[in-house]
Amino acid sequence: MAESTMLKFVARPQAYPPKRAPDARAQDFQEVVAEFIVARAEEQAGRCSQCGVPYCQVHCPLHNNIPDWLRLTAEGRLEEAYEISNATSSMPEICGRICPQDRLCEGNCVIEKGFGSVTIGAVEKFITDTAWEQGWVRPLRAIADRSGQSVGIIGAGPAGLTAAEMLRIKGYDVHVYDRHDRAGGLLTYGIPGFKLEKPVVERRIARLVEGGIQFHLNFEVGRDATLDELRQRHDAVLVATGVYAARDVAVPGIESAHVVESLDYLIRSNRRGFGDTVPDAAAYDAAGKHVVVVGGGDTAMDCVRTAVRQGAASVKCLYRRDRANMPGSQREVANAEEEGVEFVWLSAPAAVVDGAVLADRMRLGVAGPDGRRAPEPHEAGRFRVEADLVIKALGFDPEDLPGAFAAPDLGVNRWGTLRIDHKTMATSLDGVFAAGDIVRGASLVVWAIRDGRDVAAQMHQYLTAKAGALRAAA
Repeated sequence: MAESTMLKFVARPQAYPPKRAPDARAQDFQEVVAEFIVARAEEQAGRCSQCGVPYCQVHCPLHNNIPDWLRLTAEGRLEEAYEISNATSSMPEICGRICPQDRLCEGNCVIEKGFGSVTIGAVEKFITDTAWEQGWVRPLRAIADRSGQSVGIIGAGPAGLTAAEMLRIKGYDVHVYDRHDRAGGLLTYGIPGFKLEKPVVERRIARLVEGGIQFHLNFEVGRDATLDELRQRHDAVLVATGVYAARDVAVPGIESAHVVESLDYLIRSNRRGFGDTVPDAAAYDAAGKHVVVVGGGDTAMDCVRTAVRQGAASVKCLYRRDRANMPGSQREVANAEEEGVEFVWLSAPAAVVDGAVLADRMRLGVAGPDGRRAPEPHEAGRFRVEADLVIKALGFDPEDLPGAFAAPDLGVNRWGTLRIDHKTMATSLDGVFAAGDIVRGASLVVWAIRDGRDVAAQMHQYLTAKAGALRAAA
């Protein structure tokens, strides 16, 4: 009997694809991590313990069949591994790049304690990149003709794109509306190329276009059409706008000209990568400047690492809690430190003055209702951080969609996110559904993909019932 290719975690050490040297990668926006070669991917996949209760799968928002495609990869059956991976995820190569695996699948791997988790994200990325190279990614094809019904999707981010693909497969006419000039949402304009190179996103979108999905770009709901007008055009509408209103901090001087919002900064940087002409580019260019980023999430990590690549004289990140309590990925923090970013833990801005940020030392007090210890001022007092450019990366809240869409009856909750029936994912308006961050608040791309998949199933049920009612009335 042939020796099993699996359960090799005792004899085989954990290994990730090698990272480019910090000095080299800080000079460009190419991805940091090299690709696995086939032999290494098979070797690392073979470390999987094939446990009876796969916690990696349980803690994946998409519930990907991770042990199955790890086993197939270890056996050299890459095309089958891709098919299994693709069955539950519309963007596996993107999730493999940007998911915080250390907090999800890999962080819950049963061999993580003592042996180091299976390198799930790297294998997932390798499988699908190989599938694209080998032509295994098939064109998008409808399995039925339901072109008598159409769907309008507001927002071309991961939730909207996933729902568009699922509904197009069902045979509906699908129209996607987005206010940007390129589809992809934050995948295109919010996430830097060193985490997600843009051709990876563009080939996904091209597949959707070739599959018959129609994109209406530079289209702003409320300006180019009201929500009610879109409801009249389509049999169902999905709102998947995400959340884009930047949170602020109330300190003196925060309105200074050298203080910018994180998303404005990242969008302009990504536009430069596309070769676009960028308005007021100098104000958003870190070259030669002392940069201070305020915040501790993944967006803050994107900003500090972008500033390094723009040639900043120095980059510091102020965060009011300590390293152990920051929300951003610890891998991203490590990457940033390797590239020369300085983290100033337990510090909060008190004022922005010409050429500097005045910051207060903080300490962690008692835990709040969410279980996290609340930061409070420390008697160590105030200090000064040199800053020619200050970037606020404090998170995002929803925009006023009822006002923007001229839809006062569109229900929202006290946080401003859209109120839905969590069973049907329907909003307060008949035939209007919602998914992604506009429902759950600022979250992960993988959760947006999950929501897009789920809402497509609910919309299909609604549209099927609607078509049946029309036939019965005819």
